[in-house]
Amino acid sequence: MPTDDWSLPERFIFSGHPIAWGTIGDGPPAVLLHGTPFSSVEWRRIAAWLGQRRRIYYFDMLGYGQSAKPDADVSRGIQNELFAALFAHWELEGPDIVAHDFGGSVALRGHLLNGLDYRSLVLIDPVAISPQGSPLVQAAKEHEKAFASLPAYIHEAMLRAYIGGAVANALRPDEMQLYLQPWLGDEGQKAFWRQIAQMDDKYSREVEWRYGEIRCPVTILWGEDDEWIPLDDGRELARRIPGAPFIVVPNARHLVQEDAPEAIISTVLDFWNDPKRDPSAAAAKPLLQHP
Repeated sequence: MPTDDWSLPERFIFSGHPIAWGTIGDGPPAVLLHGTPFSSVEWRRIAAWLGQRRRIYYFDMLGYGQSAKPDADVSRGIQNELFAALFAHWELEGPDIVAHDFGGSVALRGHLLNGLDYRSLVLIDPVAISPQGSPLVQAAKEHEKAFASLPAYIHEAMLRAYIGGAVANALRPDEMQLYLQPWLGDEGQKAFWRQIAQMDDKYSREVEWRYGEIRCPVTILWGEDDEWIPLDDGRELARRIPGAPFIVVPNARHLVQEDAPEAIISTVLDFWNDPKRDPSAAAAKPLLQHP
């Protein structure tokens, strides 16, 4: 999907704050959940392909992208409540879920804590195993106000370096700008450091001992060169979810959507079209041909 066509025209009010969302495609429902410090724009190359098999729902979480950025709780502890509210608003019944990073944690918490039922779950480099947190995260937790008040040019330079570390292949200037834009300006800068300062292992610890209770098929996809969340965390997550395939994507870091969008599309479509899971899928014509 061309970047200019990526839009979130709808608004849902959650705790008094507008949440931006949109849809594409037709068919049974599926939801895409983005990670941090990103937004739903990370799905711009992927949503249209998946939309040929599903009605795709996507949104920017509270404090992210085009959604409101209040001086309030924007942690994972509130995001699964937002997801549960959207789930009800959209009247979803057993959707397929594709979730990345922070969004993976939201999907897992929504399933295990809010009782949301999924038809399937694809996790891409999710925040799921504790402990977590880079040196930058640890510093921001202790000095949020100092980071939030940095000169704008220093803040932007740090953002560029931080986001650049999530990809194996450097983003083009226009691509980088998509990820930078929500965090620029006074509101954006404060929002960026706020969400980092609110990162806490407790949100993983609340559910990670329950991964064996997951009630739907799960596939895990991981960038081989992820420097944000190590590959060993992915292997441990797969060990804790019985029967979950663990697929490693070569030449990809944390933001697989940029490094290897085709790997996500192929994996998700194969998973959705597996006749062992859905006999009706056997008659579906695949969108991608494998050599």
